[in-house]
Amino acid sequence: MFSYRHAYHAGNHADVLKHFIQVQLHRYMNQKDVAYTYIDTHSGAGVYALDSAQALKSGEYVDGIAKLWERDDLPEALADYVNLVKAMNPSGRLRYYPGSPYVAEQVARPEDRLRLFELHPADTKLLVDNFRKLDAHKAEQGERARGRRVLIEYADGFQAMKSLLPPPSRRALVLIDPPYEVKLDYKHVRDALEDALTRFPTGVFAIWYPVLQRMESRQFADRLKRLPAKEWLHVTLTVATPGPDGTGMHSSGMFILNPPYTLEPMLRETMPYLVQVLGKDGGATFRIERGTQVTGAGVGAVGSAGAGAGRTAGSGPRVPVGNARRASPLSGGGSLRLPGQPFVDAAGARLSKGEPKGEGKVDAKGAGKEGARSARPRAGEYRPPQGAPGGRNAAKSPEGRPAERGNAPAKRTAGADKGGVRGDGVRPSTPRGPKRNGPGRP
Repeated sequence: MFSYRHAYHAGNHADVLKHFIQVQLHRYMNQKDVAYTYIDTHSGAGVYALDSAQALKSGEYVDGIAKLWERDDLPEALADYVNLVKAMNPSGRLRYYPGSPYVAEQVARPEDRLRLFELHPADTKLLVDNFRKLDAHKAEQGERARGRRVLIEYADGFQAMKSLLPPPSRRALVLIDPPYEVKLDYKHVRDALEDALTRFPTGVFAIWYPVLQRMESRQFADRLKRLPAKEWLHVTLTVATPGPDGTGMHSSGMFILNPPYTLEPMLRETMPYLVQVLGKDGGATFRIERGTQVTGAGVGAVGSAGAGAGRTAGSGPRVPVGNARRASPLSGGGSLRLPGQPFVDAAGARLSKGEPKGEGKVDAKGAGKEGARSARPRAGEYRPPQGAPGGRNAAKSPEGRPAERGNAPAKRTAGADKGGVRGDGVRPSTPRGPKRNGPGRP
């Protein structure tokens, strides 16, 4: 369970995406005078040495933060993030990289609270030591330290978050980025968010996740879209075409619930640049989606078809997401129907609920509307001839006796009719006529 160590991956393209967005979330939260609480459910060690054995073994930072280190054409949001990394490397040499707790400590204001949780025992110890050194350094410089405003716990962040929401100030920024080394992490994230939104529906929740070939990863974002948040924003960054074996992490995503209104325009400006600089081949791309919780369908999307190119997709019809069942190619038109959508036949005609394909809706008189099938009587069913007198009880039964009032059909309900189908899609049974015996029947 504790095999994952982020020191091997510090500063890679996924960290670049996660941390430059985190900086912008803090900048937005800082705009109000009211203090807020920052909650980090999987904090890690806080600071990572890029010249350590772990970082040098993987060398992932070379294709991440190192590619931005010497650039002088950075967009504003990326420049803000890179300057933060440079501030902890005063020599100008890229040696140290900040984790999300250090990003929060540097960007959040002194009055804001930090609640940091980590379950890996070694990383928890490193996190405590790094913040102790940071406080000591601030004291030497005559700066104000956070002191008790920083709480570090060796605990499960998913469970600890429950006791912190809602915060006293009713303002919070939550970052959730577990290692996803076990498949259940995807479920744990969703369950924790569902509970958190019940306790504190207005909080800002930022979720990082790897885009992998496994089913849980491919369905993850679609499941988050169904959470009861007012709005969501989803962005992914792909730096290379996945290999045929599907191994390696070439793409990652950030999913933000209740995002700031300033975040999407910033991403539209910044993501094409990241694709250009961090992309390794023609498969490098990005995607931005935004929407509401109603069905999980995106309100709009922006994507890059390779480095430099881009396309915009508008709102459009609802599409199935997540675990939506695929239609069989043999089932009529082969279309999918989501909850709340009307039945549509192969020609695109709108049908009422429970109505068979190719049949029109039958009205209360038994006559078909536009597109209805012919109104031929079915076996065992009597209909008066056309032009018969329309007075009460004028219709004759097969035996020639006037129909009695007590035998009149019951009041019909919407969607149910003698000549059609009921609203639940079941045809009403037709009563059998009198039993006829032998050749002497009338």
